[in-house]
Amino acid sequence: MSRKGLDKRTAQDLVRLSIFMVITALATGLLAVTIGNLSFQPTEDYKAVFSDATGVNKGDDVRMAGVKIGSVKDVRIVDRTHAEVDFTVSNDVPVTDGTHLTVKFRNLVGQRYISMTQEDGATAPLKAGTTVPLDRTTPALDLTVLFNGFKPLFAALSPRDINKLSYEIVQVFQGEGGTLEGLLGDTASLTSTLADRDEIIGQLVDNLNTVLAHVGDRDEQLSSLLKSFRTLVGGLNKDRDAILGPLDKISELSVQTASLVQGLRPDLVADLKQLRRLSTNLDSNKGEIDRALQVLPIKLTKIGRTATYGSFFNFYLCEFRARVSLPGGSQLPIDYTTAAKRCDL
Repeated sequence: MSRKGLDKRTAQDLVRLSIFMVITALATGLLAVTIGNLSFQPTEDYKAVFSDATGVNKGDDVRMAGVKIGSVKDVRIVDRTHAEVDFTVSNDVPVTDGTHLTVKFRNLVGQRYISMTQEDGATAPLKAGTTVPLDRTTPALDLTVLFNGFKPLFAALSPRDINKLSYEIVQVFQGEGGTLEGLLGDTASLTSTLADRDEIIGQLVDNLNTVLAHVGDRDEQLSSLLKSFRTLVGGLNKDRDAILGPLDKISELSVQTASLVQGLRPDLVADLKQLRRLSTNLDSNKGEIDRALQVLPIKLTKIGRTATYGSFFNFYLCEFRARVSLPGGSQLPIDYTTAAKRCDL
């Protein structure tokens, strides 16, 4: 193939690569805009005061009829009792003196967003930077209080049913999705489940009645126990200084003891090693030690006899044996036995 043909083919490949890169970049940008729900329309800043803005964070959506029209810029505390939220709204969305803001749940994980609604008959627009007052804002629904009311019902449901019912409860009470009829249908399903377990519930009530009857029969002992416990707690409260005070001294003593042992540790370890050797030797010669302990009283008795004449000992030569080396390398044995009477004892 000629050089001209190669240059033409390279140019075609370069064009194709450029087109591919441009299309990929456009698709990636479109995907990022779609996922991030980004808007390039000009916006205006506003503020709003809420009695409770728990869970509202920077970047959360501001929506109207489910459509994102802005986002939260900042959340801070004002007057120590309220929260002030800075947010942006697209300039093509009217914000009037009838605008009402409500913090709502995006999901059960706890993410929030601010929902904006317009009251009928309100036409006076608000200037950028205006603060929506507290009487035109609503905090998020307190799920803790709501779900505590359903706690006895949740105890009989599986986790999957609880999640489904909880989600529908939030949606109904926030006025989004679902209907009261659907909620009542799920509640009816729940009551049917409880009805299927009426025997177990009956047994539980009977057992609880028995327990309460026994507790009622022993009300005097229970009262006495509570009084004694109150007396005990009162005594501990009075003596808490005496009980807790020595703990500091004990801590100081432990520190001093630790420092003392730290200085003696090498010698102490060496002594323990020698003590282990001594115990091993004693164990290996325990027969000899036992025999010596048996003979020791007899020896001490004989030694005591030698001191019967006063505060001194008498020694008698009973027998003498020796070898005397003579010149020339010969040895002369000496074997002498005395005739002392004490030697016969």
